[in-house]
Amino acid sequence: MLINTRRRIITAAAAAALCIIPVFADPSEPELPDEEQPLEQAQDNSNQKNEELNVNPDLQQNFTIIDSVHAYDLDPHTASYNSEAEILTGLYEGLFSYDPSSLEPLYAIATSYRISRDKLRWTFTLRSGAEFSDGTPITAGDVCESWLDLLAEPEASYASLLDVIKGAREYRTGQGKREDVDIRAENDTTISIRLVSPASYLPRILCHSAFAVCKKDLSIFSGPFCIASRTDGKLVLQKNDNYWDAANTHLKQITILQSDQTDDNAFNFNTGDADWISGSADVQKLLNRNVIQLNAEFATEYLFFKYRKDNIWNNPDFRTALLEAVPWDKLREKAFVKATTFVYPLSGYPQIEGYNYTDQNEALSLMKEAREKAGIPEDKKLTLVFAIPDTDYMKEKAKLLIDAWTPLGIDVQVQKTPVDRYLSSIPSWDADLFSYTWIGDFADPLAFLELFQGSSTLNVSGWKNDDYDKFLSDAALYTDDTRMKLLGQAEQLLLDNAMVIPISHPVSLNIINPDAAGGWTANAFDIHPLKYLYKKQEKHNIPNLVMR
Repeated sequence: MLINTRRRIITAAAAAALCIIPVFADPSEPELPDEEQPLEQAQDNSNQKNEELNVNPDLQQNFTIIDSVHAYDLDPHTASYNSEAEILTGLYEGLFSYDPSSLEPLYAIATSYRISRDKLRWTFTLRSGAEFSDGTPITAGDVCESWLDLLAEPEASYASLLDVIKGAREYRTGQGKREDVDIRAENDTTISIRLVSPASYLPRILCHSAFAVCKKDLSIFSGPFCIASRTDGKLVLQKNDNYWDAANTHLKQITILQSDQTDDNAFNFNTGDADWISGSADVQKLLNRNVIQLNAEFATEYLFFKYRKDNIWNNPDFRTALLEAVPWDKLREKAFVKATTFVYPLSGYPQIEGYNYTDQNEALSLMKEAREKAGIPEDKKLTLVFAIPDTDYMKEKAKLLIDAWTPLGIDVQVQKTPVDRYLSSIPSWDADLFSYTWIGDFADPLAFLELFQGSSTLNVSGWKNDDYDKFLSDAALYTDDTRMKLLGQAEQLLLDNAMVIPISHPVSLNIINPDAAGGWTANAFDIHPLKYLYKKQEKHNIPNLVMR
């Protein structure tokens, strides 16, 4: 999922004093239960009862969250920001949901699943009695229709993750029929799918909000909350009493305010008018520094080249010359966690040769060779259009690359657009180089590598490479170390083709007091399912507070 391009504000001095929690507390990749066993054997105790948490019902009237200012889509099929994904955990739910701490799949609308001996037929049993917010039953047919509608939606970024289902890719790309997609409702509580290749990671993917059960009428909800009101800068959610686990959904109301006023946000948290800031705040003005939660994310900030018709930068020889001249140390100077590769390193994943060495002489030599092979004179200026969000941070990055690439005979032309329009502008923007920050949606290298798979709906670069795609398709046939080896070879090919310029592995900043708010746990996706939130104690205003 995409990180909101409005960067959370944190001063270097404050950040230096904070401890960054690693992406995964346990570096080993979590294992799913045995494929032929229901997941509930491992996850049945996920939802603790109110009395076990000692939740005081009188305190749960409202919980206020401050988010950054940006447009909310809130359609589970087309939304892509991580902050929206968080809200969508409260509005819609699918077969599985995220464990708020480990991020492992928990049963939600499903109660069990089975996998056939050939690992291609998956059968899910749904929860009896699950209802939409309007009181109508949630059936296997609703799940089928939700997934088929996702495949039919042209703007659905995550639709291609269902291509592993027989007939899904053909239907999604207009080359097949809806009825030929092998997603079947056997009865009201049983759904089966047939895969084209094994996919042991499927429950992890199905936790994502894109695969939630929803009707065409998005004012009907399948999750623990409903939208009570939605105005400019304010979203109010109310508890869905028809939700299957309403007894263990603690809050009656959640109010989400949008604000980029960092002083005001800190003030409102100090006075108790905000319970959680997931956007921007001046941390120097917080009275209690223990409320600052700074955590590593399973994410990468990078630049990427976009393919354009008859464009010189489609040629990997020219891109390779550019990357040889990148001033990597300066480019990553402000990064908390520097990234030399594209995929965030995971246990069991092979070591990849990334980018951390600058050689201007070698860059000049490579550029000369590329020009000779392409029949381009040495003295001809080559134009490269760098499209950036209009922020000081990205202007600094552009200046570094201009200084590095000008000696190679490159005329770097920087084009800017406001941050709230940047990501939506990329598909139609006639530029060569773009900025992206991506959070993996499940703990697997494929969560990143899918962004450059040729037919993926997540691929905004337009790059297609048959060898790369084959590594990914071959990897799907294995569940052992061979799979990781093949995925590593795919990433190495991507880097060797100089398609991406990795910069950093971002960190998330949240402001929340664990002594006052329960159900919130730092995790690698920076997604905190809303159903688990509750208040532990009343907030008290602080008299004579003048800090703003």
